[in-house]
Amino acid sequence: MLGPHWGHVKGFALPASDAGTPIDPGPPPRLGDPETGQVFKDSAVDVIRLSSYLSAEDGERIDIAPGALGNNPLGTNAGDGYNVNPATGEPYEPERVLRGDFARVMAEFWADGPESETPPGHWNTIANGVSDTPGMEFRIGGEGPEVDRLEWDVKLYFALNGAVHDAAAAAWGLKGHYDSARPISMIRYLGGKGQSSDPGGPSYDPDGLPLDPGLIEVVTEASSAPGDRHEHLADHAGSIAIKAWAGNPVDPLTESGGVDWILAVDWVPYQRPTFVTPAFAGYVSGHSTFSRAAAEVMASFTGSDYFPGGLMEFTFPAGELLFEKGPTEDITLQWATYYDASDQAGISRLFGGIHISADDFEGRRIGSRCGKDAWDLAQHYFDGTA
Repeated sequence: MLGPHWGHVKGFALPASDAGTPIDPGPPPRLGDPETGQVFKDSAVDVIRLSSYLSAEDGERIDIAPGALGNNPLGTNAGDGYNVNPATGEPYEPERVLRGDFARVMAEFWADGPESETPPGHWNTIANGVSDTPGMEFRIGGEGPEVDRLEWDVKLYFALNGAVHDAAAAAWGLKGHYDSARPISMIRYLGGKGQSSDPGGPSYDPDGLPLDPGLIEVVTEASSAPGDRHEHLADHAGSIAIKAWAGNPVDPLTESGGVDWILAVDWVPYQRPTFVTPAFAGYVSGHSTFSRAAAEVMASFTGSDYFPGGLMEFTFPAGELLFEKGPTEDITLQWATYYDASDQAGISRLFGGIHISADDFEGRRIGSRCGKDAWDLAQHYFDGTA
């Protein structure tokens, strides 16, 4: 497994751990476990459902502005946005976009794979943007006298990268310790076993995928008859079919994979064909841990949870996706706070088919601790008491 030593790497503010798990929230859900086995299967269903959103052809539109999304309590997606932008005193303007375009843009924007600045590097880029905001006041912690840009940058990147260093040690220590499955293994294994919802029905196996009409079904002679939804799967009667992203197109510049009924054992994540599921365990999500740790430092260092002006935006022009053709129209990602951006980084990995919710939520919680502890220690270096 890639990086098994990380849990033993000396941290910045992270406590040492002989076991290689500096922060241990307990195990992820496991198939067959009496308490978490159903959670394991439900987590696979959640990823399939999100995969079914990876096409704009359904015409479904959602509001992705901070007035509708964000403001989540830590370790949840339970927020419903903000009433007003605190910098302007005005409500955030709605931003209604095609759900399938948003899902694909989000998955690509936060993927941070080869030829990118990587997930922790992405937050250095965000810090660059914040610091370069016109009119930004360089008051460390949001108070006291202004410092010059050099002092601001040195101290910001010191604290920020101390935090993401600790996030790496904490997250990869857990990956090595628990060695959990990724969605591609979960979905293919469960789908290969059968369905676990109807003991009297075809292809039953207690370790199979739960059935969900319109999303997860058994291929039958009737459903695969000419003109029916599983027609192209007629040779696979008795197999489990899922409605999901159909896979990488032959020509990503001119084609998109779209969403269709495919065999569960053939499911793939929404990634480039040359950058598949990472070669290490899923629990916990590195993206979630890095991002929340960085968000904690950014909020503390600047003295505000909110981005300058109460809003940070990134526009993805129509037709500039890399994984496949799209989006069909310009998509502007928006975040009110550093925490909203970090939550979206975690959520994106479920749309991309790389993580389940347990990986994401526990990563956020661990990242929060890493970020807060790194900021506390950094201040002691700043005032000479470390």
